[in-house]
Formats: sequence, C-alpha cells, structure tokens
Amino acid sequence: MMNNNTPRTLDRIDLSILDVLQKNGRISNANLAEKVNLSASPCLERVRRLEKEGFIESYGALLNATKLKFGMSAFIQVTLDRNNGSMFNEFREQVVKIREVAECHMVAGGFDYLLQLRFENIDAYRGLLGKIVELPGVSQTHSYIVLEHVKRDSGVPIMIK
Repeated sequence: MMNNNTPRTLDRIDLSILDVLQKNGRISNANLAEKVNLSASPCLERVRRLEKEGFIESYGALLNATKLKFGMSAFIQVTLDRNNGSMFNEFREQVVKIREVAECHMVAGGFDYLLQLRFENIDAYRGLLGKIVELPGVSQTHSYIVLEHVKRDSGVPIMIK
C-alpha cells in the first residue's frame, strides 16, 4: 500500500487514461477502456485510483466566454509595497474574491503577481482595474489586453512511454 507522500510511477496505461480524460472528461468508461486497450472494470479501477491518489483533481467543462459576456481578457502585472510583509496575505485574501480574476500567480522577477482577467468590454475592464489598484498593498500595475488567443492551455503535456 502506498502512502499519499510516495509518488507513484505511472505506467503507459495510466498515462493514456490521463491523456484521454484530459481531452474529454465526459467519455464513457467503456469508450475510455477501448481507447486505452483495457476491459471496462480494470479501467474504472484505474480511474478511481488516479482520482484517489490526486492525479485527477476534478472534471469540468470549457465554456464559451463570449456568449457568457466575458469574451475579453487581459493580464496585469501587480507590484506590492514591499515595506509590509503582511500585505502579501492581505492581497491574496482580497484578490480571490474578485470573480473576474480568472487566475492569480505569485511570481519571481520584476513584479509580485500576474493576474489573468476576464471581462465583457473596455468599460468593464476599467472598473475592474479600479478594484485591483485599490487592493491592499498595490503600488504599481501594468496591463496587457489580449488581442488574439493564439494557444490556450491544453492541459499537462503527457508523454506516453
């Protein structure tokens, strides 16, 4: 029995299952089993094990952001006032409450956080930027409006042996 701290070595079938599920989380177990050359019961056991061990974190759907009035996006570099270390915690606590912030990453380099925003139009963006500059500790921002999505996140690049 493995404990959760011991990393499991995934075999070719495990990697194939993860690859297929990452591309189509709604695939039936029978179709998944066929794609990875297993019978249905062992395939389901492997999927459940991969879920239990945390290799599969969740399942979801890709939504059409434009139809849902969030078709525009931007990235914002945020620099915090470094005179107060507690500002990082306060910033994190507040930024997660802004629903238009799709992602927030603490980064190393010339600024502290990189935010990805989703919004309907430039007026909505201006209001959102106003919220962000008022967050605790924000001393500087730089914005980059996305003009074209050349490549979106396609998941973890799985190399099947």
